[in-house]
Amino acid sequence: MSELRPRGGRRAPEPTIARHGRLRPPGPVATILKFLAAGLAVVLVSGAAVVGYAVWDIASSVKPGVALIGETEGPAPDIGAIEGGVNMLLVGSDSGEGDPAYGRRGEHLNDVTILLHISADHTNATVVSFPRDLFVRIPSCPKVDGSGNWGSQSSAKINVALSYGGLACVVETVKEVTGLDIPFAAKIEFNGVIEMSNAIGGVTVCVASAIHDGQIGLDLAAGPQTLKGWNALMFLRSRYGVNGGTDLARISNQQVFMSALVRQVKARETLTDPIKVYGLAKAAVDNMEVSNSLRNPLTLASIALALKDIPAENIQLIQYPSRFGNSNGQGGVLPIQDAADKLFAAIAADLPVQITGSTGPGASLDPNATTPPADPSATGAPSDPATPPLANVVPLPSTITGQSSAQQTCSEGQTYRP
Repeated sequence: MSELRPRGGRRAPEPTIARHGRLRPPGPVATILKFLAAGLAVVLVSGAAVVGYAVWDIASSVKPGVALIGETEGPAPDIGAIEGGVNMLLVGSDSGEGDPAYGRRGEHLNDVTILLHISADHTNATVVSFPRDLFVRIPSCPKVDGSGNWGSQSSAKINVALSYGGLACVVETVKEVTGLDIPFAAKIEFNGVIEMSNAIGGVTVCVASAIHDGQIGLDLAAGPQTLKGWNALMFLRSRYGVNGGTDLARISNQQVFMSALVRQVKARETLTDPIKVYGLAKAAVDNMEVSNSLRNPLTLASIALALKDIPAENIQLIQYPSRFGNSNGQGGVLPIQDAADKLFAAIAADLPVQITGSTGPGASLDPNATTPPADPSATGAPSDPATPPLANVVPLPSTITGQSSAQQTCSEGQTYRP
């Protein structure tokens, strides 16, 4: 087994910049980011006229990129899976910027911060969600308007990093927290989630107990619910309508959605439908801000191809280990540092991980699942017999919650009336 190193001694991760691609046939991929990345490749099979229009329309929609701190531009990848491992940060902003239906809040907060790690051999992936109220150190970041630098903050909630120095500052903050290099990043606004859920035709989730969130106006009955558009967005945003009413519960509820999305895309062959693929790609580029390293469509496609063949049971959805506490007189959540060190040491060493903790307070195992866990005390679904077992798997401390994408879970709702 490879040597694990704690966060204090930063270790260089596996290569993450695109190099020479490995040719692989196109196929369904596992997450929203993959839709964008695979779009052009699938559209190419649907006729020259469509290809010409789609390429022109999507390429012309790409916004100027964001320069990450210390970023160097690597060689353009070939058409094929990216070589080596990948670390990518996905940021969700609730500013309402560009979304007239929601309205601008005057705040720019990264209320969703997710790190995606793809292993160098493309056999597994780890997705880590950071609580918005997590107290972290925010390093000095250049101001977005170029007028100087913000001073570092010894302890602040992670979701203010976007307001300090934009996407690049969020990347620097997560690099500081994890000890990992992160060469790829993207930010998506609320309307992007709406448009992309519409393009796929909705995501069907299991709701164990009804969700009534009076704060945002979401009401979902118990049972299977197909979410698209506004309801999909509100489901992902809901905090007080989820068991316990905390941000930690909201993350486990979001993982119910993400795991259902992975299984749905793989089962329905969504990306064989050129119309859906074009809609997904268009919705993404219209509503995302990306780092310069992601502006090349071939880079996006190569990352998608690295993900497409990873079995759902080898995609782990993890919540950053934390506990409720106070800092500088503010309430929020504090890191469980020993558990976090073990998690990111495994990622830095490019080793697969196993979740031994619970699904989190906002989710529960689906009692009607067609493939229940072989071990009721574990949260990971059993492996497909056709899937080779992973080597050197690192069991994570039980204080780390989450689930595999193969695991069928349900949202634990509650009623909240302000």
